[in-house]
Amino acid sequence: MLEVTNLTLKYPGSVHYVFKNLTFQLSQPGFHALFGPSGVGKTSLAKIITADLGGYEGRIAGQGLDRFLYTYNLERLPGWSSVGNHLDKITPQSLRERRKQLERTFGLEDLMNQRFSQLSLGQQNRVNLLRYLLQDFHLLVMDESLANVDEMTRETIILKVKALYPQRHFLYISHNVVEVSKLCDKIVVLRGGERQPACSVIEGRNCMPEQQLDRQQLERTMLEIVNASS
Repeated sequence: MLEVTNLTLKYPGSVHYVFKNLTFQLSQPGFHALFGPSGVGKTSLAKIITADLGGYEGRIAGQGLDRFLYTYNLERLPGWSSVGNHLDKITPQSLRERRKQLERTFGLEDLMNQRFSQLSLGQQNRVNLLRYLLQDFHLLVMDESLANVDEMTRETIILKVKALYPQRHFLYISHNVVEVSKLCDKIVVLRGGERQPACSVIEGRNCMPEQQLDRQQLERTMLEIVNASS
């Protein structure tokens, strides 16, 4: 369970709050989302949760969660070796088969001999996400980790991640309201500043592979998210 209580952040020298008295709870593992307009503190919140940012007031509690990882758009890998060699160094023997499965799903099978700098931005983001999925974690923040990846491939990747990691917590940051409404379980909608309540938690459709999507329910969820962020 992830519990955030009265979290308040204001950067030094600023008179404006990033967010104030932010409180929410994610009681179950799943593919959850942080959503809201630019500037409401999604990345700041993510970095606080993963202990990459301090200077805040309030409490973060992760009952049963002690290994948090953070991956983000345009994260770099050294260019001195091939992508495959980088992944070899961090892949446990027990996850070799899973790695092959993820390479197929992510469309990376034919890129293992290339250097990271030779890949497109979308390919680089997929490689970075793959290497985090091969590590030991309880919660993984995906801060626009699938930016520059086409919509169909993003959905394929997210569905595979949900199927392979049902007992892990994910926090997916995206600006795509259709995507988070359709694929995510709980959507934490941030409002930013001193606005209260500082956030709302919306039930997503949490679609799984082969599941039939109810378009009317999806549209209601999207409207609920848009209203919560206003």
